[in-house]
Amino acid sequence: MKSNLNFFKKSKTLPVDKFFENVLYDKKFGYYSSKNPFGKEGDFITAPKISKLYSEMIGIWLVSTWEIFGKPKNFNIVELGPGDASLTKVLFEVFERFPKFNLVKNIYLYETSQLLKIKQKNNLKNKKVKWIKNFKNITKGPIIFFGNEFFDAIPIKQFRRENDYLLEKYYNLKKNYKIKEMFKNATAKDLKTINSFKSLSSLKFIEFPKSGLRELTKATERISKLTGCILIVDYGYINPNNQNTLQSVLKHKKNTLLKNLGKADITSHVNFSLLSEFFLKNNLKVKKTITQEEFLKNLGILERAELIAKKMNFSSKANLYHRLKRLLSPNLMGSLFKVILAYNFKKNNYLGFK
Repeated sequence: MKSNLNFFKKSKTLPVDKFFENVLYDKKFGYYSSKNPFGKEGDFITAPKISKLYSEMIGIWLVSTWEIFGKPKNFNIVELGPGDASLTKVLFEVFERFPKFNLVKNIYLYETSQLLKIKQKNNLKNKKVKWIKNFKNITKGPIIFFGNEFFDAIPIKQFRRENDYLLEKYYNLKKNYKIKEMFKNATAKDLKTINSFKSLSSLKFIEFPKSGLRELTKATERISKLTGCILIVDYGYINPNNQNTLQSVLKHKKNTLLKNLGKADITSHVNFSLLSEFFLKNNLKVKKTITQEEFLKNLGILERAELIAKKMNFSSKANLYHRLKRLLSPNLMGSLFKVILAYNFKKNNYLGFK
């Protein structure tokens, strides 16, 4: 297809991460620049859209974390990739129930898509919130980062290990506009970085979130300077097994990876063992990765649902529990989605983690 040319403007040969960065974020043709991906009309649905209870639990977790930090008079929350701000909107509702916390919290949104920024601003009219490009602009702590399905959308690099060589995967645009895979020797810098992670050492096929770790580095630097933590919820795995996890979704159905470019979402699964190792390398403490089911149940989501259900008719109650099942069932999102927390505060009794 000639339209493939839109994503190979500067070079006809691109590494996997640069190619998908163009496909997702190109200002004119990129997926996140040209359409609304969320909800029934979009291509996928996230936890905050499935049930308001999810967002309420995150709100309770944030208030609890403020208490653990000693109820400071300044408390910064940075939401990474807020989508259409559905979760953020519910956070404001939750925080109104905690007047002391509500007075000291500052909410920042970290978003690169101009289209989504517009949606966020429409969804958060008259709310006290700031959009931030540089975390260094927050100069007083503590600082709490939270990301729900943020890292799966950041393009990854892919490598193949052959004997003592590390080869990086590229996409090449042919004269007939077809896209073919090819491999080149990895750079010395990438080779050194990948070899420094024990969790990648035995793999023949490697997915490496170079851009994702760059974003995490910015966050961990602020946490180290100001004190704080980072909570990440996303789909992924703990034990990598040479799998290629790149996937494409269009209108809630699987899409062939290199078809409908710019019209379909492309993501990859998050390697939580790698994230844990990264945080430890950056001198943060790390809670053991748990499933979304464990985390939400530990936060009391079932008790909250039971309380709400008492005031509902049968139809509304059935809908509530149907949505809850989607979040918690091991066959749906309950096990696939994982939760990791990294922090540098002396206390470690964070809600949701045993």
